[in-house]
Amino acid sequence: MSNLLVLALLLVTSSCVVAQVPSSNPLQTKTGAISGTVVTETGQPIQNALVYVRTFSSLRPVQAATTDNEGKFEVTGLEPLTYQAIARHNVYTPVPREDGTPNNYHIGDSVKVVMVKGGVITGTVTTRVGEPVIGLRVRATNVLTGETNYERSTDDRGVYRIYGLPSGRYVVWAGGGSSYSIDPYDADVPTYSPASTRDTAAEIVVRAGEETANVDIRYRGEAGRTISGTINNAPGGPTGVLVTLISASEGGTQVNVGSLPQGNNHVFAFYGVDDGDYTIIGRTSLPGAESSLSQSQRISVRGLDVTGIELTMKPMGSVSGQVVLEELKTKECDKREVPILTETLVSAWHKQDEAAKALPNFVWGMGTPASADAQGSVKLRNLAPGNYYFVTRFTAKSWYLQSISLASSTAKKAVDATRVWTTVKSGDRIAGLKITLAEGAASLSGQVALAEGETLPEKLFVYAVPAEKESGDEVLRFYAVAVTPDGKIALSNLAPGRYWVLAGPALDGGLVKLRLPDATERRAKLRREAEAAKTEIELKPCQNVVDYRLKLSAQ
Repeated sequence: MSNLLVLALLLVTSSCVVAQVPSSNPLQTKTGAISGTVVTETGQPIQNALVYVRTFSSLRPVQAATTDNEGKFEVTGLEPLTYQAIARHNVYTPVPREDGTPNNYHIGDSVKVVMVKGGVITGTVTTRVGEPVIGLRVRATNVLTGETNYERSTDDRGVYRIYGLPSGRYVVWAGGGSSYSIDPYDADVPTYSPASTRDTAAEIVVRAGEETANVDIRYRGEAGRTISGTINNAPGGPTGVLVTLISASEGGTQVNVGSLPQGNNHVFAFYGVDDGDYTIIGRTSLPGAESSLSQSQRISVRGLDVTGIELTMKPMGSVSGQVVLEELKTKECDKREVPILTETLVSAWHKQDEAAKALPNFVWGMGTPASADAQGSVKLRNLAPGNYYFVTRFTAKSWYLQSISLASSTAKKAVDATRVWTTVKSGDRIAGLKITLAEGAASLSGQVALAEGETLPEKLFVYAVPAEKESGDEVLRFYAVAVTPDGKIALSNLAPGRYWVLAGPALDGGLVKLRLPDATERRAKLRREAEAAKTEIELKPCQNVVDYRLKLSAQ
């Protein structure tokens, strides 16, 4: 079964504070800059790269700068928040971080972005009788992500050349259009290389810096079907809703079309659709506004147009609350380091159950992490209906995450949000989230000690689990960190107390999966293994243990 491409019309798209930094604190209100360089793997500067500096909140504007002839850039006037720095270039593509973690930066940081020359796919598009097809759009879709961000048109010889591709597996296809007929091929069913539907399309392996030639397409030129309908409860404006059509075939390529106002509703249409099964869903994503989402629908195309589809938009949910700080005034913590609340990042992670898997991945990406404001207030917006738990990230070394609770509408006592999933429905406005950061965190660093003849296993983790019986299932007392290839260990932001320390295989998902509300048995099993290993340590408030030696054979 083939999929289609349409011209995407992208949318300019009560807690008591024990001790809290006042809003007048200069650390909370100062602005600053993030600067850096964009270079190749050999260290050569890349000129005219566009560097986006953005927060994790979709409600804040993205700021950008262009690199000069030395590859340098600077973005100024930034608030004290957590940022990502993302570089874009027509020819080069970023080198992925080896540890797979996001690139989190703060004002004052100097960033070095390394890019590598992207891969190239080139070939010709000809008719059934071998004549060149001129001015036809050819696209490359990443098989893993379903993204189709790369497009070039054929020249007067029918030749196309798509460059700047990140490494990965791709399918290449031509034809198919949008709700606006702007060339003769818009209503055609897409033809995948070499001359097929999506089911039998050739997959091309692309490697950075390499060119894959002769990816030719024998264009079928077959007329496709139309999928059309209306959108209820759509916001005003000509581009209020983006409708996404996702193929149920292998690869699940998704294509988008903008809706247009008509009377009290909006209308949409996809052209050039091949026979097959699809999921269709509508969403809004307007800067500075909360989003809406329709319920997804499954549709089948079997030789006829599919019309009369109705998508009803419903507001997405939100959870709001407060980040509070709890001081610990002891001599061990005399060098007071107060977290900057605006650099505290809170995320809502959805439960990966069958209901969640039925929705496309981009739906879960709409609920982006949120930074607290200078008073500690935080609001997680654009949450799709589902079950969630909360993750907090912050930078102050002498503080730890003590608790996450949620006020209950049916009970006097707040619910421990680390032990249960929080259910969010369409339009929910849930308040009363309380995230407590406590002073007095300890840290532990050192080395995995190998006995004679031992070698360091791949993907080795070190776990610290509570040794006190009464703390056996305190979710936030479980810690995990990957061991570096040279055997180094670094655990930070640990709550004071007694721990069993264990080296073992990596858990799928690492610390995040270990702290899931329903990972009770996983934590109990890990604790039994750690107790059997009998490697115990007691950490005092603000204690920094260095040169720690953990025997691998202790497990």
